[in-house]
Amino acid sequence: SNIGELMPLILGTNSIKDTGYEVANSVRLNQGDHAHFSKTPSTSNGTTFTYSFWVKRARVDVNSFMLRMVASDNSEVDLLFEPSGNIRIQEYEGVSGTNKWKYVTNRLFRDPSAWYHVMYVVDTNNGTASDRVQLYINGVRETSFSTATNPSSGATSALSKGEARGIGGQVGGSSNSFDGYMAEVVYVDGTAKSTTDFGEFDDSGIWKPIDVSDMSLGSNGWYLDFEDSSSLGNDASGSNNWTSNNLTSIDQTTDTCTNNFATMNPLANQGTVTFSDGNLSTNQSNNSANVQGTIFVNSGKWYWECKSTDANTNLAFGIMRDDTRYTQSDIYQVVGTIMWYKGNGQLFDNIPTSTGGISSAYGNTWGDGDIVSCAMDLDNGYLYFAKNGTYQNSGVPTSGATGTGGISIPTGEFFTAVLGNGSGSTSASSSMNFGSPPFSISSGNADGEGFGNFEYAVPSGYFALCTKNLAEYG
Repeated sequence: SNIGELMPLILGTNSIKDTGYEVANSVRLNQGDHAHFSKTPSTSNGTTFTYSFWVKRARVDVNSFMLRMVASDNSEVDLLFEPSGNIRIQEYEGVSGTNKWKYVTNRLFRDPSAWYHVMYVVDTNNGTASDRVQLYINGVRETSFSTATNPSSGATSALSKGEARGIGGQVGGSSNSFDGYMAEVVYVDGTAKSTTDFGEFDDSGIWKPIDVSDMSLGSNGWYLDFEDSSSLGNDASGSNNWTSNNLTSIDQTTDTCTNNFATMNPLANQGTVTFSDGNLSTNQSNNSANVQGTIFVNSGKWYWECKSTDANTNLAFGIMRDDTRYTQSDIYQVVGTIMWYKGNGQLFDNIPTSTGGISSAYGNTWGDGDIVSCAMDLDNGYLYFAKNGTYQNSGVPTSGATGTGGISIPTGEFFTAVLGNGSGSTSASSSMNFGSPPFSISSGNADGEGFGNFEYAVPSGYFALCTKNLAEYG
């Protein structure tokens, strides 16, 4: 299939326009680490409340809990993405073994490149049964459900109990944690809020967040803005703080619902690829395992980095054109790619050819722990690779039309990042940094707009692959 033309099943929020409010940080939750937040609060209102989440999914093939509680009487509270991509809301009564309410959307939400706003509103005292539980996605109410069990009047959620609950996963559990990014997580105790309390549509009709810092949240409400990297569970509205579990300061990111960064794409890969760290870390099982990025560009100058995280010499790092087809198992043979090969430093330039596998001497080899960079100049038509900050083939990314040491690439065509396992049957692991790194940075360099956190200096005039830069330079 033409992997470059794969589209998500349903679009989330990808607008590059501003509405005036900027979200500074999100938290990156890795399911494999069972990363989540936990809290045992005082009893709170069980008939009327509002939850608001901004989320960007990573793994889309697993149960992924935004909200999860299992009480001592086996009652459950669930708000999650199911493996099929549906959203499920469920309030299960443990004693009777029945559902107080349950809803499963018909729509699928499987776009790993976009942010979604998920708003869950409960008012079981509402006189209309079908309005007692409401779900909004990107400012629009969901009304089509494969399952829709309405609560009885005055029904009480198990959240009213003073027992442990989790954001991003189950307290004491070990599976089904949320995998991806969360921002602007809010709980309003005792009030059924309107969507306009949390967001607004921009002039393109895209739902965007608004400032909620002055919102009245009720006695047990809270607001997680993830702006304190040393205390990610801090309640920005008061003292209802949460405990972070299996999270560190590196899990604070600048990939947010107002500035969306590129990642690798689990819906656009060949072979067996394992994803982690918000789709930035990958393990390609063998020579047929390749994966591409989420953002294609056809103009501007762009920069990103990749850290090799094992000793395997088969990793290949480069770019892919949008019309590329995986006609070969080895990525360095695929027409429409340019790949720099880790084990021998060779360049495989298959952009202008009709058959794959055209190689030439190019640069140094690289190994475990090395950071390689790509500087892609689509205005002048040149590509540059660097190892630990040194550009190969005496490349000068700022040389413009001269293209000193650059690899010629066509202008006006769309390209994205790509990783592959060059040859053999051994797996290859690495972590990409498009500006929101999943690994520690020892120096710290932003682009000319102040976006991104890179190990090495971003060449003048080059920018991180994020939506704010796309609006200006893409």
